[in-house]
Amino acid sequence: MHRRRNLILQGPPGTGKTFLARRLAWLELGATDAARVELVQFHPSYSYEDFVQGFRPDAHGTFHLTAGVLLEICQKAQREPDKPYFLLIDEINRGNVSRIFGELLLLLEADKRGPAHAVRLPYSPAAAPRFFVPENLFVIGTMNTADRSLTPLDYALRRRFAFLRLEPEFGLPLQQFLVKQGVPAAIISRLVARLTELNQSIADDPELGPDFRIGHSYFCQPPTEPAEAEEWLNLILEQEIGPLLEEYWLDQPAKAAAQRRQLLRQ
Repeated sequence: MHRRRNLILQGPPGTGKTFLARRLAWLELGATDAARVELVQFHPSYSYEDFVQGFRPDAHGTFHLTAGVLLEICQKAQREPDKPYFLLIDEINRGNVSRIFGELLLLLEADKRGPAHAVRLPYSPAAAPRFFVPENLFVIGTMNTADRSLTPLDYALRRRFAFLRLEPEFGLPLQQFLVKQGVPAAIISRLVARLTELNQSIADDPELGPDFRIGHSYFCQPPTEPAEAEEWLNLILEQEIGPLLEEYWLDQPAKAAAQRRQLLRQ
């Protein structure tokens, strides 16, 4: 991350991408300093004017030039060049990245940071300072690889980010965590067996594949009472993962129903 200053965490749903993005920022900051971390979520209607700078109306209908989240955090980072700042972009591939970043995509590169590469923003007055991305700003994006409604990230963005893939984890780390939380061994064994079996079926399906496997974060908030663990697991399987399987096999309802029965069996 220090070499590129831009990182994308990608992987199947529920693998803890947003959770890890926050923890990476806090680890670098040495504290949970919300003042130096900004989180934004991209979506299809998100624009350059939202992200960088644009005219927005006030309560009286008068339009004012308003800084977006990128401009704001860059200005903060410029005022404290000896401290790291983080911009977290959740679901980065849900937005039109080229339209949102515009000409500023170039300035994200590690060797294009600083005042020497400053540019004039399209909406800024002539007397306004030129814009640059400071060297102490780190950008971490998250990308859900299972969303079929989205187009892949283009090469212009990919070559400016490092990529780290997160995988579903139902092995020893999750099992040890659940044991420490008081989840009975029988419930843990059932959880691991069912999800391992389901993920193998998903990975082997030619219309889905490994990107659609189910992540472990669904199971990271177990109940405080061991007696409630079975109901907790059943509710997640029935109300969260079951409907997701119906979405996965939307045109094969019989297969979705069969997978759901397999998942819920005792």
